[in-house]
Amino acid sequence: MKASTFFIGLVTGVVAGTATVLFSTPQSGSDLRSNFKTASSDWKEKLSEVKFQISDLKESIAGLSKEAKTKVPQTIDDLKESVQEWQTKTGPIQENLQTEITSIQMALEELEKSLAKNQKDTSPAI
Repeated sequence: MKASTFFIGLVTGVVAGTATVLFSTPQSGSDLRSNFKTASSDWKEKLSEVKFQISDLKESIAGLSKEAKTKVPQTIDDLKESVQEWQTKTGPIQENLQTEITSIQMALEELEKSLAKNQKDTSPAI
């Protein structure tokens, strides 16, 4: 639902409710006309205030949208640059870690072979 449709419905409902209250209240014709004029001028003022606030809101949304269109792509570019910089800085560290892991795996394999050889040498012949 569009906001303008909602506000038109809201204003229409308020005007109809006000008219119903004014016409259903027992009072003389001159009092009714006086109250109606007062109520209608009050509602005109309130309606113009609502219109002003809506136009102000539209301007704020337009400004925010324009700012988002410029800031979001810049932020994305900055993030991409930061990720690339991080990858560049951590690349050598990752290579060193991989080398260390490989060395540890080889040392473990040699230790397992050595332990297996020791067990064969020390096991009693049956």
